[in-house]
Amino acid sequence: MFDTLSDRLGQVFDKLKKRAILTESDVAEAMREVRVALLEADVALPVVKDFVARVREKAVGEAVLRSVTPGQMVIKIVNDELIEMLGEESEGLDFAATPPVAVMMVGLQGSGKTTSTAKIALRLKEKEKKRVLMASLDTRRPAAQEQLKVLGEQADVRTLPIVPGQMPADIARRAMEAGRLGGFDVVMLDTAGRLHVDEALMAELVAVRDITGPTETLLVADALTGQDAVNIARQFKDRIGVTGIVLTRMDGDGRGGAALSMRAVTGCPIKLIGTGERLSELEAFHPRRIAGRILGMGDVVSLVEKAQETIDQEEAEKLVAKMRKGQFDLDDYRSQLRQLQKMGGMGGMLSLLPGVAKVKKQIAEANIDDGIFRRQEAIINSMTPAERRDARLLNGSRKRRVAEGSGTSVPEVNRLLKQHKQMALMMRKMGKVDKKALMRGMPPGGMPPGMGGLLPR
Repeated sequence: MFDTLSDRLGQVFDKLKKRAILTESDVAEAMREVRVALLEADVALPVVKDFVARVREKAVGEAVLRSVTPGQMVIKIVNDELIEMLGEESEGLDFAATPPVAVMMVGLQGSGKTTSTAKIALRLKEKEKKRVLMASLDTRRPAAQEQLKVLGEQADVRTLPIVPGQMPADIARRAMEAGRLGGFDVVMLDTAGRLHVDEALMAELVAVRDITGPTETLLVADALTGQDAVNIARQFKDRIGVTGIVLTRMDGDGRGGAALSMRAVTGCPIKLIGTGERLSELEAFHPRRIAGRILGMGDVVSLVEKAQETIDQEEAEKLVAKMRKGQFDLDDYRSQLRQLQKMGGMGGMLSLLPGVAKVKKQIAEANIDDGIFRRQEAIINSMTPAERRDARLLNGSRKRRVAEGSGTSVPEVNRLLKQHKQMALMMRKMGKVDKKALMRGMPPGGMPPGMGGLLPR
């Protein structure tokens, strides 16, 4: 997310930070490079012009040019303007109405509406303890209604029974009635999409809107569509009255221009972002945190929140007790690998840590990816319980058996054992464990156990 833009801006600011004194020409040159970086990231031209003009006006002020750290002052100005562009504060979903509250999902075909509907329903059920009913109004796309039913089963969220031949407006009425009779708090309406905006689509959505009176009308837009996503958002807002935006596939967009343009062009807040394929991979959109990620400042708050959401408290307590005794076996190592993957893998972790751009580049050059964690877990799974408790039992023949059983090689088994040994040694040397850090899913030093050995030196 934002990798390309973050790298380009990082290069610009590195130049500024090296200069003890900044002149107006230095600022002008930097702003030209910022302009190019934003345009290459697919940010809308009017948004870029306005952003650069505001930053330049503040950056050439006397307080900046005569500052002890002028480069840092310019970065702060850019950070503040990014936050303003993205919407200042995070805006959640509005449920200030008599239940059941209707949430209408709109967007083009292929934007991720159905999956996003299930993701939001799961989020509302788990985080806000709401009773949610999902209903598919998509009668055009083959198996669309069945898809939502399957996702509902995965998320353990109720879906409206499918009645073949019903039109979208009739399904909407039935969904709201079922919501009232069933005592549901929220009814999620997954509407049909098209390959492009047309009059028939808009007429259908207007009819559904008028029948259900949604408190939220969320436009689901694919971040990978770049400028088209912004144009689509403007059309939906003008015709339907969009209250918020859900950006999907943010994990696959290294540019991020759609996110930076969407709020400024439409005035609609980005409320949620999809960060992966799993139903749990949906995040609230926090402008300040996103600005920090773009400028390489990291997002430690989100990192800690992820750890708190995914960590098993009972398992963590056991690990703390063992580590205080200087114990850290391969079962513990495996649990930490699983924890890391739940938190988004190596890429997801590093994207939230400040000042790790160079480390990420090293990892990319070394071709290290999350597949390593899965292979290491397969190796540990191929060991006997006794071997996992005491790695010293693994002689040559046992290592060959483990390698064959996990589909790996003996050198990979040896590499895993070396990393585990280093980690166990570190735990013994620590003596006194920082329990609070461990309960957040991170040992003293910041990185999860087992991760340090994978990073290039």
